Amino acid sequence: MKKELYYLATLLTCLASASCNDNFMERHPQTEIGVDSYFNTEQDLKMYCYNLYDFPNFNNYTADAGTDNQATTDVVEVKNIMISTNANSTTVSSGWDWEKLRTINLFLDNCEKAAVAEDVLAHYQGVARFFRARFYMDKVKRFSDVPWYDKTLTISDEDLYKPRDSRDVVIQKIFEDYRFAAEHVKTGQETGAVDKWVVLTYMARHALYEGTYRKYHDELNLQGSANTYLKIATDAALQIMNEGGFSIYTTGDTDNDYHTLFESPDLSSNPEIILATYFDRKIKGNGFWAFMFGNYIPCPTKDLVQSYLMKDGTYYSAQPGYETKQFVEEFQNRDPRMWQTLAWPGWELINTMTYAPGAGIYVQNLNKNFSGYHQIKGFINNKDEDYYLGIDYPVLRYAEVLLTYAEARAELGELTQDDLDKTINRLRSRAGIPPLKLNPAADPVMQKAFPGISSTLQEIRRERRVELALEGFRYDDLMRWKSGKLLEKEPEGLYFPSLGKFDLTGDGVEDIYLIPSSQDIPAEADKETNSLGKKLVYYKTGTIDDTNATVYLAEGTKGNILTIKDMGTFQEPKFYYRPVPKHEVDLNPALAPQLFGWE
Repeated sequence: MKKELYYLATLLTCLASASCNDNFMERHPQTEIGVDSYFNTEQDLKMYCYNLYDFPNFNNYTADAGTDNQATTDVVEVKNIMISTNANSTTVSSGWDWEKLRTINLFLDNCEKAAVAEDVLAHYQGVARFFRARFYMDKVKRFSDVPWYDKTLTISDEDLYKPRDSRDVVIQKIFEDYRFAAEHVKTGQETGAVDKWVVLTYMARHALYEGTYRKYHDELNLQGSANTYLKIATDAALQIMNEGGFSIYTTGDTDNDYHTLFESPDLSSNPEIILATYFDRKIKGNGFWAFMFGNYIPCPTKDLVQSYLMKDGTYYSAQPGYETKQFVEEFQNRDPRMWQTLAWPGWELINTMTYAPGAGIYVQNLNKNFSGYHQIKGFINNKDEDYYLGIDYPVLRYAEVLLTYAEARAELGELTQDDLDKTINRLRSRAGIPPLKLNPAADPVMQKAFPGISSTLQEIRRERRVELALEGFRYDDLMRWKSGKLLEKEPEGLYFPSLGKFDLTGDGVEDIYLIPSSQDIPAEADKETNSLGKKLVYYKTGTIDDTNATVYLAEGTKGNILTIKDMGTFQEPKFYYRPVPKHEVDLNPALAPQLFGWE
């Protein structure tokens, strides 16, 4: 049963997409997709709705790229904007696409023709309105004010040229859709299909986003309504907690349970999974390859590493000399989720794929722009192709619901110890670390990053970062907390106190040799061999401006690895938003003016 939804999806004829054109201003008649002869049965409604599915898959494990979680030299929009000397509506021109909305509205305008029971019709209407709410939430996050359309437009419709509706109006419409969907979408659907709990999870996620966004973004002048959405978030999350029957996956194995969620060939019976994208190599594989690991562009940051607690629940920043701890020591006595997310000293690589050094005890690969930390969350360390191409992707986890509830309650000033015990502390329990208590002593590092909020809320934000690390949440979180300035910090990596030989596997035997950039790396036959009979890996070390260096250190001969010279400047509030592309304003001048300083 786990695979049947994916199998159906691969057989769809993309009726909806056939009705769309990439240019929002060009609309085809409805009859082109046979509207008059379609939308007649429940099967028609079901198959059409399957075309709306656009949930994330394995590519999402690199979606934190460009944030303080994950460094990258790849093209990331916010980074390009920050380093640009003149970002404007001509150079920043993506995101103004509306074809999916027309697909959704076409369904809603025609689905009532189907000869189905009233509750069945309402279910599929709810599914479509759920997708419309998600679609519009993405638009609001990007542009703030956007035109609201709840009908299928034709080329002669005067509303094609309407101005943008206010953020407040659009958000109200979004949550009207969510409420309808939450009331009418059924439970007990096919594995992998949208059900009531999927709707409520996204509803809670987006209500938390909007509530905190309004609270912290005074440029909107919407602070007075922030609590309205925070209350929606708590209510939706609590309904899932009370009625959904989900629980945190745990077998008591604190060293492996967390990582198991991200390498399972069958998540259909996992009690934590609210929604997954299911794969089967024999039908269609997940497209996995090791893009988040080893020789490739994204890499975790020291900032993320330092956010993990010690295993006894104390702050890493409370350890003497924590800023200059070396790689092996960094992993000692830490929250087990850290080394279920990142390759630890002594980790064994099995699935080499295109990783040149080959299998065996892994030696951290250093190179230009690499942090030296490598990600194993989302990396399937199994060389059986049938196995790794059949791994399922956890789209929605119950852990997120618990985090949403705790944060929203804290933002409302209503959080209790009981709330923490049934949310944050269930996640900590799985990891085998002590529970969080109300009003803990503040961590100076968190105070600096997030001033002006309580120590409890700072720790909830930490827990969210750690639990959801490298799953694509971090950018939205920083944006809604009005913490874009954190993106200005250049991502750093491993610390080295000097040049010379270093152990990276934790066995006390040196694995690498850092030499000055002015020296040449010896020929293979002349490289020094360690006591295990393995050649040392040599790196030419220098500053980030040193063209001869293969590893950049902050001070050239010591310091943290540097991954980039300059992340640029995050202009507030401008860079929390994007402009309407100039060519769209040229087509429809009513979309002007641009907001928040964009031109």
